[in-house]
Amino acid sequence: MGFLKKFFRNVFREGTMPAGTSSFAHLSEEELEAHLGVDRYGDFELTEAVRPSYDLQVVPAQGFRHDCYHDEQSQTSVPVLMGAISGDRLFEAFMDLLDPLGSVVDVVLETSHNRGPNGHTDLYREHIDLPVLKSVLWEYEELLLNDGCTGLAVLNPGIPQEIQFDEHKLLIIYGDELGAFEGIFRERSVHCDEQLKFITEAEHVHSSSDQYTQQFDELKTRLGMDCGYE
Repeated sequence: MGFLKKFFRNVFREGTMPAGTSSFAHLSEEELEAHLGVDRYGDFELTEAVRPSYDLQVVPAQGFRHDCYHDEQSQTSVPVLMGAISGDRLFEAFMDLLDPLGSVVDVVLETSHNRGPNGHTDLYREHIDLPVLKSVLWEYEELLLNDGCTGLAVLNPGIPQEIQFDEHKLLIIYGDELGAFEGIFRERSVHCDEQLKFITEAEHVHSSSDQYTQQFDELKTRLGMDCGYE
């Protein structure tokens, strides 16, 4: 199924624009098809998972920046690295970023294939050997790269550090002592730009398909999450 057909089925989902001001609102089918068919902006290659707004409020670009997550409940702040990497190099970079977490990790799968009141559902698996996890994830590389309704997080609560490979195919790293992850970014020519804007910070659309929904179900079974959604 092409991106255009998927778009018309169910994928025009989110953005930060006020109601009624979508850049997609008055497009012809030809204009929409042309925009959704663009998968490269300069040297940056998009996966099939997302597309930016028609008026390019944010132009996709490679890089990373520092941020901070503030937990209102505990009144604590956690350093964050946010990165975007061209799709042709994205999955290998994600796999490399997992190594500093250690040999045994926890993994979370996020799905919004069947959107409920909370928007998405998380499934959790504790204590999986990192080499085993990597082997399974490589088998589902196409799903993880191209499905705009599948996200993944890998974490080591004992450090604690967490790496998210989210639905938008951004890399988001939480925790103290993030120097090793910065080094991996730089080794792959992903440079720091504190002014960088990500696709999530403006209107955008997600893409999925029935095939990816089926593959997601297979992946959660492979990871021992087949007991139902949490």
